[in-house]
Order: sequence, then C-alpha cells, then structure tokens
Amino acid sequence: MSDSAAAPKRRHFAPTVLLAGLVGTVLLSLSLTGTLSGFVASITNSANTAASGSLVMQEQTTGAAPVTCLSTDGGSVSTNSATCSTINKFGGSTVMVPGGPAVTTAITIKNAGSVAARTFTLTPGAICTQSLNGAQNGTATDLCAKLNVVITSGATTVFTGSAATLAGALATAITMPAAPAAGASVPFTIAVTLDTSAGNTYQGLAASLPLTWTFAS
Repeated sequence: MSDSAAAPKRRHFAPTVLLAGLVGTVLLSLSLTGTLSGFVASITNSANTAASGSLVMQEQTTGAAPVTCLSTDGGSVSTNSATCSTINKFGGSTVMVPGGPAVTTAITIKNAGSVAARTFTLTPGAICTQSLNGAQNGTATDLCAKLNVVITSGATTVFTGSAATLAGALATAITMPAAPAAGASVPFTIAVTLDTSAGNTYQGLAASLPLTWTFAS
C-alpha cells in the first residue's frame, strides 16, 4: 500500500480521538463536582442565643435611713430565699397600751430582677407566738387576739383583723393587689394597735408572727 493511500485514514482518526478526550474530561469533571455550577444563595444565622432572666425581691423601709433586705441575702440567686430580721412589720414597740395610737410601719416590696412577677402573695405563719416582755407580766394567754392588725397597699386593704386571725384562719397565701414588673415597687403600710378590751392581765406580754412575701414568675 502506498503512503498516499494511508494518509487520509490518519487525518480521519485524529478528530475522533480528540472528541473522546473532551467527553472524558467532562465526565470526570461531573463525577468530581456532582453537578454543573449555577446560581447559589445562602444565609448563616450567627447570633442564635437564649438566656434566663432573674426574679429578685427587695424589701425596704421608707424614711431617711431605709433598711433593705434582698431575697438573695440567703446566699445567692440560686437560693433566692432569705430571712429578714431587721424590718419589724409590727413596729417592735414594747410600750403599747389599750386604745393607744397605732404603731405603723411603711415598706415597699420591689421586683429587683429582670423579669415580671406573675403572682405576688403574703403568707402569715401558722402560729402567733406569745412571750413575756420585761420582769412584770400579766396572766393572759391570748395577747395575739388583742393585737389589731391592718395591712394596706395604697387604697387597698390587704388584711384587717387580729394577729390571731391573721395566723389562724388566714394561714395561707394572701394574693396581693398587684404583681410588680421588673424594677417596679408595691407600697405597704402595717398598722398595729392594742385593743381597748385588753385589761391588766395583758400587761408585760409580747407577740410575734412571721410574714413571708413571695414572687412567682
């Protein structure tokens, strides 16, 4: 066979090889990328956070030198329950007389936390305790029944009756007029008098009744 007869066959074979190479390259590219490139859009939310608030109670007397107690005084916000012995709601007088002027204590209860209180209650202790005051004491055993207690919040009367009644029949949570929002305060006035019916047998006696204020969110 002559050289002139073989030449056309070589010219026909070269494009076929080139086309096969191009197809192989495209197939390889698809196998590596999975698809041909196109339009793409995306959003990444980088600030996805959540945090708990706090509910802290502050009790404070009114006047020039206020006394303050916090629910965190019991240890920390993890405990959030404290006993305040520096604010005497019954006034702490040791010289009351029957029919005498009321011993009045004015306080505010503040939500010092960052979340609103859903409920606000006052829970009296179950027992009003009687004890002796001084060296000379009467023989009466029911002083708590002779102590008249009036608790008001603004124009609203929260309770009126004897200390014995407050401790006995109402020894459950009393709902307060308003549950404060964060940073808000609720005023209270507690007025205590010794009933006019208290005779000599009530001299030299003292009474005590714990009161617990509670916020819930």
